[in-house]
Amino acid sequence: MSKLTHLDDQGHAHMVDVSDKDVTYREAVAQAYIEMLPQTLQLIMGGGHKKGDVLAVARIAGIQAAKRTWELIPLCHPLMLSKVAVDLVPVPEHNRIEITATCKLSGQTGVEMEALTAASVAALTLYDMCKAVDRGMIISGLRVMEKKGGKSGHWKVEE
Repeated sequence: MSKLTHLDDQGHAHMVDVSDKDVTYREAVAQAYIEMLPQTLQLIMGGGHKKGDVLAVARIAGIQAAKRTWELIPLCHPLMLSKVAVDLVPVPEHNRIEITATCKLSGQTGVEMEALTAASVAALTLYDMCKAVDRGMIISGLRVMEKKGGKSGHWKVEE
């Protein structure tokens, strides 16, 4: 088992020094979903929500969150992201919206935390915008689905 990189030999937390790492292409994809009442999903899909385009607001919130991950998660490096995409797909047969966030860059450290932050904040934004009509929504399934680049190479969830 590998040691935790954010702890020094004395067990103290520290920011990992990446200055000697090569700049490589890196990409991460994270996913989450939010379950809701069928009528809540229909309200969103039909564009009838009084707050406007709920999916567009959640997408922007997710993108903004990825860009600010370093301010939210201790010990994360500020990154120059070259792409952030947040896709929100209604899945009526499961009364949910699936959220997929993709982050890319050429840099010295990975973008998994940025993708996870984007997916989670998009889900939280959906909850915030719809809580007046459905307080029982459930956010779950947050995980990294795939990562590319860096020393550890390509990794993907096996379904």
